[in-house]
Amino acid sequence: MVKKQFLCIALLFPILLLSQSRLRDHGVEIGVLKPGTLNAITDVPGTQVGHFTLVKGDSIRTGVTAILPHNGNLFQEKVPAAIYIGNGFGKLAGYTQVKELGNIETPIVLTNTLSVPTGVNALIGYTLNHPKNENVRSVNAVVGETNDGYLNDIRGRHIKEEHVLSAISAASTGPVQEGNVGAGTGTVCFGFKGGIGTSSRVIPEKAGGYTVGVLVQSNFGGVLKISGVDVGKKLGHYSDSFKYSPDGSCMIVVMTDAPLDSRNLERLAKRAMLGLSRTGGIASNGSGDYVITVSTAEECRIPYTSDNPIQTMPTLRNSAVTPLFLAVIEATEEAILNSLFAAKTTTGRNGHTINALPKEEVLQMLKEAGKISD
Repeated sequence: MVKKQFLCIALLFPILLLSQSRLRDHGVEIGVLKPGTLNAITDVPGTQVGHFTLVKGDSIRTGVTAILPHNGNLFQEKVPAAIYIGNGFGKLAGYTQVKELGNIETPIVLTNTLSVPTGVNALIGYTLNHPKNENVRSVNAVVGETNDGYLNDIRGRHIKEEHVLSAISAASTGPVQEGNVGAGTGTVCFGFKGGIGTSSRVIPEKAGGYTVGVLVQSNFGGVLKISGVDVGKKLGHYSDSFKYSPDGSCMIVVMTDAPLDSRNLERLAKRAMLGLSRTGGIASNGSGDYVITVSTAEECRIPYTSDNPIQTMPTLRNSAVTPLFLAVIEATEEAILNSLFAAKTTTGRNGHTINALPKEEVLQMLKEAGKISD
């Protein structure tokens, strides 16, 4: 009986990705830079992503997504990081220490709004139980969220610590499952089913050849645009007033193998919001829009302890970061659109149904606008 009523999926199998539909599958190319091999955040060396999806009965539609900058002991080998607040109507945990010290020491966890404390507790336990952390007495867990309470029984707080740990355990390199999965299981974007989306860009060799990867948890509103086409307006989701609530949130996680310090990582994070705006997002009053950026460059790792009081690491000059700015704008835009293209129509709490983006109708619009390459 329990098996029939309870479906918990820790998504471990890349083979499930084969049936997915992404924007580029339909000949729509965003921007001018080339994506990485997987067109995913995991194109950035060392980056791993894992999901735990929780679907139960007719009212639970939620989950957890974990992003790891490397597979070692993150507390002992911290990574440079920054967090930028696009609009602060959110519950992101761990912000102040990242702002103060410029690094991250735990995996990044995304979940629903009321499960942030659970995510923090799970990350604390994960860190304290990690070998070589026996003497650790302070952990700055980084947990982001969006509110999936329209489709999900969010007040039930169904996410447990073991679910967070399952997402971390499932984290791997390779293709990333998108759409109704992990932290994106119950989200809504532009009035359509949102979810997890990802994309990447590789800058030219003469500019360093670095990779920028983005993963989003899309749950926000605005007037949808795809490749400059006013899709939301044409679909009637916006006229003189919104046909749905434009409030919501978007978590944006950015990884790059470029050697950047926290100051330039924050500058990079700011540009990710430009990618969100290119999709028609407006960072409404009730939206929690946060960007977490991390450098995975091995030479930039920050040891927890060292006999040398002087810390030295390579870092790109200010004049060298402009190509990365373009890369993060394009990758963020495409990651959000991929979250919409991968998502499926979902019915959840109180019989609420959110339809998937009508792709055939949208693709016809894009074709008529000359946005689809042969």
